[in-house]
Amino acid sequence: MNSYRSSWRYMGVRTWMSWIVVVPFAGWTVVRLSGFEPDWPWVPLVAYTPYAGFGAVLGVLLAVLLKRWAAGTVALVSVLALMPVLLPRALNDGNPAADGPVLRVLAANLLVGQADTAELMALVTKLRPDVLALQEFTPDAERRLVEAGLPELLPHALSRPLPGVGGSAVYARYPLTAGRTIKIGGFGQARAWLTHPGGARVEIVSVHPCAPKRIGRQPCWQSGLEALPRGGKALRVLAGDFNATLDHLPMRDLLAAGYRDAADVRGRGYLATWPQEGSQTNLPGVAIDHVLADARMAVHRFEVLALRHTDHRPVFAELRLP
Repeated sequence: MNSYRSSWRYMGVRTWMSWIVVVPFAGWTVVRLSGFEPDWPWVPLVAYTPYAGFGAVLGVLLAVLLKRWAAGTVALVSVLALMPVLLPRALNDGNPAADGPVLRVLAANLLVGQADTAELMALVTKLRPDVLALQEFTPDAERRLVEAGLPELLPHALSRPLPGVGGSAVYARYPLTAGRTIKIGGFGQARAWLTHPGGARVEIVSVHPCAPKRIGRQPCWQSGLEALPRGGKALRVLAGDFNATLDHLPMRDLLAAGYRDAADVRGRGYLATWPQEGSQTNLPGVAIDHVLADARMAVHRFEVLALRHTDHRPVFAELRLP
């Protein structure tokens, strides 16, 4: 009798172990695929959906190991449901038949202007971007970049420096016409129209909405993303620190409105851009810095780079205009 009870107790422990692992990731999958995005704690958490997908796979393996087939079935459904969301980020997409001029875009968050000026100038010299989008752009950072010779490499600028984290700028190789800066919650997202020698006119936005809070509602963050331009016939490139991954609903809305994420197109969607190694933040890496290109543009190259004295890694994309 005691042996019988021990056997049932052991089976119960195995059942609970399997469900404890499986249920959180199953619930995560339901919310992620639902089209509903709660505020806290979901907005900060959903950035880690790729890790949740890995956790769901571990749930399958554990359930199989413990022979808990019901839990294993739920875990397997979670994995299969997330695959269409996560797998394409590691695969190359096709490109539209764009045969216009090339547009090279570099974006960097300067961490309140503290990023290494010489190293940023080296990136500009090496990559020869046509557009440089900067965030957390301070008056002191602007002074140092001017002294380092940035205007000689990128002579056209729309500069909106601010003390703190709210400043931004667009530097370019070609003429710029100022657009209306997006200002929400003390964050300015600089907008400019670039006139390419090939004749194309492209709107460039240096993206930096408020960071999502660790607790509470997220109106500033959401409004900053929702204010980004979309629709119409204009060609646009949005580049910078979105404070959002492809799993956030406002980002998915942007993609549905006619943009493509350059990292996703090139099968490099899992390259983390924040926090950069060596920063004071010890969270797992996520991809919150992006180059979003009009869906009519081809994406031929995407890189995540390094820059000292900032917690973000710069991103670079080579696009071809239609």
